[in-house]
Amino acid sequence: MKTIPTDAMIRAAVARFSSVGEIRSYQRLETGHINDTYVLTTTEGKFLLQRLSPIAFKDPIKVMENIIGVTHFLNLRIQAEGGDPLRECLNLVQNDDGDFYEIDEEGYCWRIYLFIEGKTFDMPENPEQFRLAAEAFGRFQYLLTEYPSQTLHETIPHFHDTPKRFKDFEAAVKADKKGRVATCQGIIQEAFDRKDKINVIVDGLKSGSLPLRTTHNDTKLNNVMFDSTGTKPLAILDLDTVMPGSALYDFGDSIRFGANTCLEDEKDTAKIHFSLPMFEAYAKGFVHGANHSLTEHEIRLFPYAGWLMTYECGIRFLADYLEGDVYFHVAYPEHNLVRALDQFALLKDMEVHKADADEIIVKLLQEEK
Repeated sequence: MKTIPTDAMIRAAVARFSSVGEIRSYQRLETGHINDTYVLTTTEGKFLLQRLSPIAFKDPIKVMENIIGVTHFLNLRIQAEGGDPLRECLNLVQNDDGDFYEIDEEGYCWRIYLFIEGKTFDMPENPEQFRLAAEAFGRFQYLLTEYPSQTLHETIPHFHDTPKRFKDFEAAVKADKKGRVATCQGIIQEAFDRKDKINVIVDGLKSGSLPLRTTHNDTKLNNVMFDSTGTKPLAILDLDTVMPGSALYDFGDSIRFGANTCLEDEKDTAKIHFSLPMFEAYAKGFVHGANHSLTEHEIRLFPYAGWLMTYECGIRFLADYLEGDVYFHVAYPEHNLVRALDQFALLKDMEVHKADADEIIVKLLQEEK
């Protein structure tokens, strides 16, 4: 069972990282829902302290090994590109044993990052801001092009394995643990009607037609740190879900939330639309940031990637609803069903505008040549 860290636990953990100095003050950040996060002010400056969630991350050492490898590689690449790795990359602090994490007496894993001053945003305010975020995530792909992705741990197995997610959803329908299947037959059928379209990325990775890459897997806008003006992206945050995968997962998940005209729990699905201007802005930014490191085949699959990640998220919400809301936090009994209906409303609008999205990608590829 997860407990909030006590003052004594926080101070004991920080004491193992003596290079950060003595604590003057600390403030808990409530923006994240997974780890326990604190801004530390010490005699040596400002730092970010985190205790990894034992619920989300069953093997925190593997998570940390992924982050240590990726941040070290990014640091070197940013230096080689003439950038500032202290501002453009997360930097872990070593503890007194030379490790980049600390396991306390209760088995919790702690880490400290150098603090990066800047701003984050929960939702894109306009297409230009969305394009800038896309450039940041595209550059993340570019900088890690040569990273040996196959050496990364799969810390959350089958995270974006959509066929596996469908099997889990199918099992939830058959089990009908809470007797809720009868309340959502329509959307269940919509999910089943599309099951033959969900294997493209998984099959592409297996065949080699899609390259295995180092992927972020949580490409929300608030995982991009902007400068104090909010007009220049600095660094990619929250590397806990860095794993081997397809760049299309990162692109598609951004489209799923950023090109939606509504939040993911809007009760009036008539308000939900797929924003082509936001899709176009993100596609241009992602390709520009990736700096010719993406294949043409990957770029042509951008519209499909948005569709697939929307479908996957929809069946995950729906499966959780059928199982009694055991994974996603809900504010009311039908919350996960509303979320699922929203994803499928977006999905259907993506299908209506597929030809328009494809045309945007064709023009983008022509511009890149």
